[in-house]
Amino acid sequence: MNKIMDKLKILWTKFKSIKHIEIYCGILCVIFIFVVYINCFSTTKKNKEIINENSEQTFSSTLEYVDYLENKLCNVLSKISGVDDVDVIITLESGFGYEYVTEEETKTSTNGSTSTTITTTTVVMVSNEPLVNQEIYPKIKGVVVVAKGAEDAGLKLKILSAIQTVLNVSNSNITILSGS
Repeated sequence: MNKIMDKLKILWTKFKSIKHIEIYCGILCVIFIFVVYINCFSTTKKNKEIINENSEQTFSSTLEYVDYLENKLCNVLSKISGVDDVDVIITLESGFGYEYVTEEETKTSTNGSTSTTITTTTVVMVSNEPLVNQEIYPKIKGVVVVAKGAEDAGLKLKILSAIQTVLNVSNSNITILSGS
């Protein structure tokens, strides 16, 4: 034990004898902080890219949208411990809705003592296509899940909670069945 202590004292003495040791330690600290900052920043950027990737998803049809949701939900549910062979069916209340950009024009005409105001609203067209202001996603009407392991009440509750979280659907519109 004394030999180790003697070697540590010798090492400490050599370390203290280095000229401008404070500067070297300061530079090492700055490099360490810089590396940690870069790692945190790049992770945040990757997470933002993943979020943007999902939010910018476009669908050419309602069927494609349903298929996307079903696959995403199957992937989430199959990762729950004890759940196997997951099948999901999602029904929608309607198709996509669109809110178009409009222009309003108000004309007031006065004829003697009466005045008439007429307001006309027209949809803005670009290249003979209406200009879409907002795409409104269809509302989910119901979800049916068939999975092995769903006979267990605790597991069924986990599946229900996951569906409610992922799709924002009330539990009265969700049916979970045990598969064989």
